[in-house]
Amino acid sequence: MAKLGDAPRRAALALLSGVRDDGQSLAEQLAMDGPLTALDPSERARAQRLATAVFRNRTRADRLIDTHINRPPAEPVRDILRLGVIELCVDRAAAHGVVDGAVSLTRSLRKHAAASGMVNAVLRKISNVTPQEWDAMSVPRLPIAMRKRLRATYKEAIDQIEAAHHAGAPLDITVKSDPEKWADALSAEILPTGSLRLASQGQVSALPGFAEGAWWVQDAAAAVPVQILDPQPGERIADLCAAPGGKTLQLAASGAEVTAIDFSEARLGRLHENLARTGLAAKVFASDVFDYRPHTQMDAIVLDAPCSATGTIRRHPDLPYLKTLKDMGGLLKLQANMIDHAASLLRPGGRMVYCTCSLLPEEGEAQIKAALARNPDLTVRAITPGGGIDSSWITKQGTLRLRPDFWSERGGMDGFFAALVDKS
Repeated sequence: MAKLGDAPRRAALALLSGVRDDGQSLAEQLAMDGPLTALDPSERARAQRLATAVFRNRTRADRLIDTHINRPPAEPVRDILRLGVIELCVDRAAAHGVVDGAVSLTRSLRKHAAASGMVNAVLRKISNVTPQEWDAMSVPRLPIAMRKRLRATYKEAIDQIEAAHHAGAPLDITVKSDPEKWADALSAEILPTGSLRLASQGQVSALPGFAEGAWWVQDAAAAVPVQILDPQPGERIADLCAAPGGKTLQLAASGAEVTAIDFSEARLGRLHENLARTGLAAKVFASDVFDYRPHTQMDAIVLDAPCSATGTIRRHPDLPYLKTLKDMGGLLKLQANMIDHAASLLRPGGRMVYCTCSLLPEEGEAQIKAALARNPDLTVRAITPGGGIDSSWITKQGTLRLRPDFWSERGGMDGFFAALVDKS
């Protein structure tokens, strides 16, 4: 008979393997039929949390493991050791149960069953690590190549960015109206930009206001681009690359006439659900952005372009182990083409927000500079402080650069770039 905890451990191990061997993110794996399908909700949540914690603490775990081994183990065995470290040092679970579970899991891998004795010995030694010793370990670093890339731009701030990644992300929501009411109901903090940040996370659908559609989940940084656009009632606005739809909901809540476009019909499913739940209205089309050509030019456009997503590592700690950043030429060209296409959809006098959840300047500042050179009818409208936007977030170009270490005392934010562009 399977031991208590075996199923979540086995599922967590499969999730780690999916990232390493198949190049599938945790989010992608969780959305498909796979190792978590047969688990009950509590086991599923535990497997997800274990796998996420491994990526968030991977360099710490490896440092501990490497002090007790003579030669590197096979990757599946190292993953079992990493899971054991998380249970011992993060969860502070009883050592005998963790060690026995890890040994059992190793023996189930026929190719690596002989490593079960080593797993037993290493984890028994690591079980002696105190909470104080664990907490005193240096903040986990990004993989070398990604760290080098980001350090070239952010210099000494890379340490603070990595600290924000390790701390993780609280739950932020955007409310349709009456933020004071919902802040009280949810025991949440009203952030300077107007988003609400919850003190603790639970089952989202069970929280007050969810069923009646009073709010939706959206990182505070991701809500800022629409605030910069300042949509007005009755304006015709297109949200390009709209899924999962937080910005569409913001636009719809402003009273604008919204059209949401995204290539992925599956990802638009959540937007349809949220529109129905919140009672907001938008026209939603599953289509290639380049095929979208409205009969009448738009008053405004939000273009949240596909990008490296390097600004979301605090919420997706597996991302650095999926992204190499070695060859981004195709992605950068796609972003440039999308900007030009979106500009063609704007009426003279219209405006556009271009944004990416990226920390890389080539996907933000450099992309806008090049777009202005290609499109002489476009100009950057300088973003000004106010509405919670701090002057330190605004670049010399007048664009917005958000970083994970901003609001560190409040729990940070996603990394984001946004530019407000006018068409003459």
